[in-house]
Amino acid sequence: MKLIRIQLLVLFSAVLMFNCGGKEEKKKEVFSYEKTNSQAENVSNSDDANVANVVITGNDLMQFSTKEIKVKTGQKVRLTLRHVGKLDANIMGHNFVLLKNGVDLVTFATAAAIERDNKYLPKDSQDIIAHTDLIGGGQVTTIEFDAPEPGTYEFLCSFPGHYAMMRGNFIVE
Repeated sequence: MKLIRIQLLVLFSAVLMFNCGGKEEKKKEVFSYEKTNSQAENVSNSDDANVANVVITGNDLMQFSTKEIKVKTGQKVRLTLRHVGKLDANIMGHNFVLLKNGVDLVTFATAAAIERDNKYLPKDSQDIIAHTDLIGGGQVTTIEFDAPEPGTYEFLCSFPGHYAMMRGNFIVE
């Protein structure tokens, strides 16, 4: 009986040694994304010094490339949103929505989440200063608008649930 226990212990130890080491794990395929800056690109166009060219990216990990955008009051803002991911707009769509001061972002996002037919924007909303189209992986959209009065405004992606991670401050100086 004692011999059987020792044999089982040796056998169990051998099985553990062979199963725990020496194997090469297969690498899992993962998406790769363009490296993005922590700040949005904000470059003045030499043709028109009063235009703020802002480029912001969104990816399949529900991330904007920045959480802060700064412009000057009265400037024309040319904002370009690039979806650097691969997923379709129906699965991982992104947009940029700039809210007016005093609008509760969570309340707005909750109302937007049920507006699929309106590209996740509440119908007839008076809470929006500007917004882009809803785009999917590899797509780009650009909008132009005049910067509002000085202050800090919030922006978000209004695709359902994205606002939790895809939001930031739009600062007008």
